[in-house]
Amino acid sequence: MKFTHCSTQPLVKFPPSSLSLAITILLSGISHSAFANEDQQSETQTLATISIQAQGNWLENANAEKVQQHAGARTIIDRNRLDEIATTSIRDALKQIPGVQVQDSNGTGGSDVSLNIGVRGLTSRLSPRSTVLMDGVPLSFAPYGQPQLSLVPVSMGNIESVDVVRGAGSVRFGPQNVGGIINFATRAIPEEFAGSVGLTTEFATGTDQIKYTPNLFIGGTFDNGLGLALLYSGTKGNGFREANNKIDIDDVMLKTAYQWTDQDKIAVNLHHYEGYGEMPEGLTTAQFAENPYQSNQSRNYFSGRRSDISVKYSHKDELNNFEVLGYYVDSFRTSDLESIGNTGTSTLSNSPRDYKYFGIEPRYSRAYNWGAMDNEVTVGYRYLQEESSEFSGRTAEYNTITGTPGQRIANTTSEGGTKAHAIYIDNRFGIDNWVITPGVRFESIDTHNDFTAYQNGVATNTIYPKIKSEEFLPSLSVLYKANENWNIFANAGVSFGPQQYNQLVTTRSVAGKNTAVSTLEGLHPEKSKNYEIGTKYLGNGLSAELTVFYLDFDKELLLERPDNIGTGIWTDLGATSHKGVETGISYDFGQLTDALEGLKVYGNYTFTKAISEAGKFEGKDLPFYSRHVGNLGVSYNVDNWSINTDMFAQSKQHAPGSGNIYLTEETANGRIGDIAGYSTFAVRAGYDFSSQLKGLKIAGGVKNVFDKQYFTRSSDSTGGKYVGQPRTFFLQTSYDF
Repeated sequence: MKFTHCSTQPLVKFPPSSLSLAITILLSGISHSAFANEDQQSETQTLATISIQAQGNWLENANAEKVQQHAGARTIIDRNRLDEIATTSIRDALKQIPGVQVQDSNGTGGSDVSLNIGVRGLTSRLSPRSTVLMDGVPLSFAPYGQPQLSLVPVSMGNIESVDVVRGAGSVRFGPQNVGGIINFATRAIPEEFAGSVGLTTEFATGTDQIKYTPNLFIGGTFDNGLGLALLYSGTKGNGFREANNKIDIDDVMLKTAYQWTDQDKIAVNLHHYEGYGEMPEGLTTAQFAENPYQSNQSRNYFSGRRSDISVKYSHKDELNNFEVLGYYVDSFRTSDLESIGNTGTSTLSNSPRDYKYFGIEPRYSRAYNWGAMDNEVTVGYRYLQEESSEFSGRTAEYNTITGTPGQRIANTTSEGGTKAHAIYIDNRFGIDNWVITPGVRFESIDTHNDFTAYQNGVATNTIYPKIKSEEFLPSLSVLYKANENWNIFANAGVSFGPQQYNQLVTTRSVAGKNTAVSTLEGLHPEKSKNYEIGTKYLGNGLSAELTVFYLDFDKELLLERPDNIGTGIWTDLGATSHKGVETGISYDFGQLTDALEGLKVYGNYTFTKAISEAGKFEGKDLPFYSRHVGNLGVSYNVDNWSINTDMFAQSKQHAPGSGNIYLTEETANGRIGDIAGYSTFAVRAGYDFSSQLKGLKIAGGVKNVFDKQYFTRSSDSTGGKYVGQPRTFFLQTSYDF
């Protein structure tokens, strides 16, 4: 059983009266579930025998078998795979998944504490259009009002697996699910006492910078059923720019679980994350040509912390699966961003923000027979309450070289909140080789954001925008089992993204004064119709998938920067479409002959076409995505050795700016223009010393072997041109006990 989270803040911040929504569960259940063999290698050889049993939460204990039985595009990468390939970060891991594009650090989303991922051509900056979870608990500051991941409170050393559900998940999880569901499962409490310590050291040749990633795991289960585990993962050191690139991250979790009967279990998890990352600025075209690793600003940084607690009770028997998950999250973030003028003076912007939310999610599934059909019905509910407090301030001008920033004077402040109810039901019908699952989710959301604009620190205008959204989100998925190894699937559903706090209001300059303006008339929640058809094969040493997808937005929102620099304004982009093909394959040559035992090849390729269907850029590609992205790798395990080589490639991207002309040529400030495609290679070799010293493993490798220079761009407050990771050597050591 997995959750996460810890908080020192009392739950009484949310009065009991605000939870007064009664829900009655009238149902009988189903299950056509396939519980996978615990041995991952045997999972990839053949499908387990299907039994009538309530599956319940299909994010839990995810494995190859659950992927095969899921009627949509889905990929899981477990810890064994992550240990074998040249991954040293969450970004590296997500690049292995079809349909997912990872934007390198840049701009105000450029520190190591942030995550920028886009699925199927959706915007990647701070990952706003995917439901990102850790052990089923939301990771964003506020799932409804502030879904961005400028602070991503998850670390590589604590992760057991990464599960990316790109289709057929919008009924169970939301609200921001057009980009799928991404669940980071943390390391499980072992049955027997066990532990490990590890350290990854990275050395970037571009600037001779060193970064350390230590991790610790220790835990076990007592005879009375009580299990405990302590997890720690951190990142210390510097990035690969020459200056202003310090990183300091600590991520600690205490997991507890008590199994008092064969069917009943309770788990309590405490989690605390603190992260600090300096942010080198973007460079002009001339600066980049002179030295792409330089940084001339020393005051830009982002920092934050998150404390959370989760409690989960579950009951499982042959026909019933009931669980209730509760969590409380308290997070804080702040940043300093320096803006250098042309006269030798600068200003410093500061944006501290507090967020808190409480959620409770009961879910019940029941398996039942109806005529010739094996079925499972699942009904679930979520209540979530958020609070937000945001400040944006700026100093007076000071001398860039010799001056010191003064007091931060308020530009804007806001106090926001959300109360949201979601209820869903789906029923999986299994008859012969067919599995058909209709379902529907209902979201009822009340959001407000009391917003004040200031001039020279004096309040000039306050508005109180609010919005109530109620949406029915239907879904239908179909799975056909052609044989025990081969499945064909199709699904259709509706995804929903409510308005965020900063989309409810904006500020405009009127006669030298900042004026707060409600944008309710111009903006709206986002909805997308999503379609998939695909096939999967699992067995005989082969794992393969092929998916065709289509996302249809009637009206998509976009953060524009009319002057192509600095402050952004949310605007109605209009209709967009996202279509493409995802493929993935892995093959074990040991199935052919014993002489090739240990040799595997794997790879994936995604073609995406995401374009505007209306507006000034109608027919043009959306910014910051590649039409072609692919990976190809070969691994070989012999005796105690493991050797791996990987290639990653992506085609060009567009950064056209927000003016009336779709710009493709690079501008002098480096913010606008096409971004060239590139490919990189990585190698890794590891040796298991267990025969000499039990538990000791050492591996080393090189990322970007040929030192390919590539770049990306940003047009925000620290925008410009950003160099990609140079050739980087890494050493991984671990000891299991």
